[in-house]
This record gives sequence, C-alpha cells and structure tokens, in this order.
Amino acid sequence: MADISWELFHQQVQDCTLCSLYATATHKVPGQGDIHSPLMFIGEGPGQREDEEGIAFIGPAGQLLTKMLSAIYLPRDRVYICNIVKCRPPNNRVPLDEEMAACKLHLRMQVALIRPKVIVLLGSTALHATLGPDHYITRERGKWYERKGVWMMPTYHPSALLRDPLKKREAWEDMQSLRNRLIDLNLYPDIYQELTSDDI
Repeated sequence: MADISWELFHQQVQDCTLCSLYATATHKVPGQGDIHSPLMFIGEGPGQREDEEGIAFIGPAGQLLTKMLSAIYLPRDRVYICNIVKCRPPNNRVPLDEEMAACKLHLRMQVALIRPKVIVLLGSTALHATLGPDHYITRERGKWYERKGVWMMPTYHPSALLRDPLKKREAWEDMQSLRNRLIDLNLYPDIYQELTSDDI
C-alpha cells in the first residue's frame, strides 16, 4: 500500500459506504490506541456504547479488556485496539460476510500503518475473518500462528467472558501466553525488564 497515512485512513473510514452498516451507524469506530504499538487487538464490531461515542471497547467488554491488560502489566494506552467492522451491526448481531469483506480494506490499512509484531484476535468473528472460517475459537484459542512475520493468537472475546465466567480461566492462560510472547520478543522492555520473577 503506497502513500498511506493515518489521515487517509480516517478519511477513508468516515467516507465509507461499501456496505449498508454505515446507514445506521451513529459514529464510525475506526479504532484507537498507540499507533506505534507492537501489539494489536482485533475484535468483532462496535457495540452500543462504542457507536454512541466513536471509541472501540469502552463498554463492559472493553472495561474487562482493560483489566486483563492490567493483569499482565500492560497499560491500555500502550496497545492498539480495533474491530473487524467499523460500524455497529443492528442489534449487535454478528457482521455478515459481505460486511466483513467490505471492511477488510480499512483493517488492512491499519495493519500496514501499525506494522504490529503480535495480533490478538478477540473472539470467533475476528478469528474467522483473519485466519479463515474453518477455525473455531474453542479449539484454536491460545494457539500461536505466524503469518508474514506477525504472531497471531485467538482468544475469547471479553463479552464471552461476561456471559460465561467459567471461560475466564482459559482466557487468563491466554493472557499469560501473550505476556510470555511479548517478553520473548522483547517488545516492551521498559515494562517487563523492570519486573522481577515474583511479579510475573
């Protein structure tokens, strides 16, 4: 992608009419966070709070994600967070295949701009859209995949943990695996080199 920029990306999202979701969106939700982050989280799509305010992951699921990051000593403002689709699907339904396909243009530009070393796929929709529909979150969560030099790991979407707290144990295992991967790749040396083995 030649001559891309954040300004172009945000303008592209705001002007987008590639699928019908734009017509019912209050605000488009491109994503936010540290644009120089080596770590990127990709979820499904905006919910009601996100649609109202134009910011990704600020509802109950987003608040849980912030706590999950804190548990591995990562401030939320040190990562980049976005969704597969940038407009809220009606009644928070799962995005349709054609909606996700239309929005891939925006996601590809985000990845090209950020150039993350690690991507965490939050939930089955992000997993299917990124690694393919033959992958299942219950089977693939916690597994690492390498694609073009980028490490990817699927895990449960925080909203799934709110619905089924029994999944939190597995999600915590995934977060520990993420922390260990970040340490192995030396991606947050200012955070992890300051911690002792007792801390982690």
